Amino acid sequence: MVPHHTVPVLTETGDNSTSKGDGNSTLFGQRTLQHFEFDPSYRNLNHGSFGASTREIRKKLRQYQDLAEARPDQFIRYDVLDILDECREAVAELLKAPTDAVVFVHNATTGVNTILRNMVWNDDCKDEILYFNTIYGACGKGIDYIVDSGLNRVSSREIHITYPCEDDEIVTAFNAAVETSSKEGKRARLCVFDTVSSLPGVRMPFEKITEACKEAGVLSLIDGAQGIGMIDIDIGIVDPDFFVSNCHKWLYVPRSCAVLYVPLRHQGLITSTIPTSHGYIPKSGGRFNPLPKGNKSSFVNNFQFIGTLDTSSYLCVKDAIIWRKEVLGGEAKILEYIQTLAREGGKKAAKILGTEVMDNQSGTMSRCALINIALPLRPEEGSHAIAWMEKMMMKDYNTFIPLFAHNGRLWARLSAQVYLDIEDFEWAGHMLLKLTERVKGGDHTNA
Repeated sequence: MVPHHTVPVLTETGDNSTSKGDGNSTLFGQRTLQHFEFDPSYRNLNHGSFGASTREIRKKLRQYQDLAEARPDQFIRYDVLDILDECREAVAELLKAPTDAVVFVHNATTGVNTILRNMVWNDDCKDEILYFNTIYGACGKGIDYIVDSGLNRVSSREIHITYPCEDDEIVTAFNAAVETSSKEGKRARLCVFDTVSSLPGVRMPFEKITEACKEAGVLSLIDGAQGIGMIDIDIGIVDPDFFVSNCHKWLYVPRSCAVLYVPLRHQGLITSTIPTSHGYIPKSGGRFNPLPKGNKSSFVNNFQFIGTLDTSSYLCVKDAIIWRKEVLGGEAKILEYIQTLAREGGKKAAKILGTEVMDNQSGTMSRCALINIALPLRPEEGSHAIAWMEKMMMKDYNTFIPLFAHNGRLWARLSAQVYLDIEDFEWAGHMLLKLTERVKGGDHTNA
């Protein structure tokens, strides 16, 4: 294991100066590690998979849990509702969305499934769900389930894209899929697409795809699992039909929490949570609801209580947003730092490996905090070694970087975060180089 040394850090201005946030001097990079609870020997280069929360916000989480234990009925039946409202207001302001259009669910996959399972498909069996081949696997299987259980009323259509490509090529591929669907006697009803896809970890032109959906009369469902806290999102301008984003990844909210946005025009479509709970209004008439009735909309009320679950993480959303502002200087500074670090750090790691980063000519793919670096392995050398390499990262180097194949090459996806700096990306480059040399030497075949 290469020790985690203290080194000069890349700041959001590209030098070794400090950023100022509400009177607090904050230096991004390894000094920011003091706010997180990682094992000192562990180097977290994969923030994009599970996220991380800070020590102070996790203290808030435990405080809410303690309040629930101290006076369960008072806290769960009454007090939680006001705190939830404050958190919905805080996240709505960050997304530039109406407060009454946002609720919380456990994760983005739950949000995507909530929309899919509330859709009513036409009996003429012409409806289609469109999605890109880079869709997150769990959401892809969510679509598969809808098709498999839909009694042939709905089918799916994959839109194939190969990176690197320009944004307009992706929009063109979408439009072509809509046209082909129509020619084949189908109806493109809904399209699922990412803000930033998982593997490869690249920014998609979700704003342009949403606009194309409107022009084609197709409902847009944006999977923003990699979204809030990593890139700037203006729901008011984008105006999607549905949007979900994990708060426990890039916003530092404790696991697990995601924000689900449904505009007023579509809230009548979303009649049930997953699972269905007390907020559901049955067509057959009312049922007894043991929970206090608020003056909120049916949509918001539906998501306030979904069985007895620990939703303490939801109550930390406002705390996390305040912490980011007071300690790190706010969203603009955070986003500039992590996006710059991903681009510059990716170049450093690629240089060490003698390869390149995945990007297009316009540079739009890399306008996020994930970066993909080609490995110096031929597909036939490394395709059977990915699992071994990932296991060895944990065993021998105390870190983890997702590896994947795309467009005939093997890639590594690195995450940039406020607690990392250029040295971490250089270290990652050297570590990956050693692993690829071990693969070329046949170590993985002897495992």
